[in-house]
Amino acid sequence: MSYRSRAMTRLAWRNIRRHVRRSLLTSLAMILGGTLLMISLPLGDGTHEAWIESAVRMGAGHLSIEHPDFHASRKIEDRLSGELRASVEAALHTPELRGRVRLSTPQVNIGGLASSPSGARPVQILGVDPVGEAAFTILDEKVTAGRYLSDEDRLAAYVGVGLSERLGLELGSRLVVTSQDGSGEIAGQLLRVVGIFRSGVPEIDESLVHIPMATASEWLGIGEDVTRISVLVDTSADVDATVRALTATLSGPSLDGSLTVMGWREAMPALDAAVRVDDFGNYLFQAILFSIIALGIVNTVLMSVLHRYREFGVLQALGLTPRQTGGLVLVEGLILTAASGVVGIALGLLITWTFWRDGLDISAVFSEEFSFSGVVMDPVIVPSFRLARVIQGLVFILVIGTLASLYPAYRATRIDVAEAMKFER
Repeated sequence: MSYRSRAMTRLAWRNIRRHVRRSLLTSLAMILGGTLLMISLPLGDGTHEAWIESAVRMGAGHLSIEHPDFHASRKIEDRLSGELRASVEAALHTPELRGRVRLSTPQVNIGGLASSPSGARPVQILGVDPVGEAAFTILDEKVTAGRYLSDEDRLAAYVGVGLSERLGLELGSRLVVTSQDGSGEIAGQLLRVVGIFRSGVPEIDESLVHIPMATASEWLGIGEDVTRISVLVDTSADVDATVRALTATLSGPSLDGSLTVMGWREAMPALDAAVRVDDFGNYLFQAILFSIIALGIVNTVLMSVLHRYREFGVLQALGLTPRQTGGLVLVEGLILTAASGVVGIALGLLITWTFWRDGLDISAVFSEEFSFSGVVMDPVIVPSFRLARVIQGLVFILVIGTLASLYPAYRATRIDVAEAMKFER
């Protein structure tokens, strides 16, 4: 930093300390804004992480490895062969990915028809490894009657409460599921209900049926083939890096074009849109809040400039240029903004950590569980603390403070020395 810059900074800091009341008035609004910002961002990120975690554990995971055409067609012929499945599972256990991947499980996901003496309903049939899926999904915790699938089950079905009501199913009831098999023929399979679940999402409760992978393989005649391999990572922030690492590991002439790695945003565009819309609403609220704060800063700093008209005139008479006068006002605004931003962000983080680090319970507003965009939400929101959000918040506050100081700084450059020397307090 040059001597002139250091002198300007010292002069700006001296003026801030001389007018404590004015400085506090300028700072308080920004401190309040920074505090609200650092309360809303961690809680918003925590909410989104809860949405995503709930959705991926009832669906295809944070990552889904499948045939390139399966996501659009949902046809059994667009499946991964047993050889490709083995290659993917081997890749998931390489040193590059072992530390990133939390869980992975193979699945056979097909559409079909479920029928009983009471009627018939279109359903989504999911063939799963019972042990692996129990660790992967949250549906095994949603049992209302019976139990989840086990390794010993063969002709077993785990159905939603909505489907059981529509088809008149109870524990031990029989139903027939019908779908297209691996050779393109229509095939049926008799099953017995061993468990009934309530996810909280009507669309899932009325259409989803879990059956053992061994039953699905035998019924559809697909051997070791699967339609997808679902993967969980630690947080949604790790998805992009894991997709790149897995894609690089699975690249090669023998695998090119035979499979694709999809993140949850591609696999669940409705959830992605819901998260983006909620983020936009949060940003819009913050923009409105800080616009009001910026107007308050403009008013306070501008009044400060007018109040110090004679002071600035004397400084210019002593050799300070109009540009340096404006720069002095801008530096004062930046110092106040930076200090206020740091205090506000620290205060917001402290409040959030002190009161809600174990979760903010909103069950008084909502029921015990509620669904949003096809996702079951827990009424306890656990905040997500990220360094990137702290940096983002501080930069945002500095930008707002700088913009709010520009007009008062411009007015300071327009001071006429002769007129300023006549100015009386």
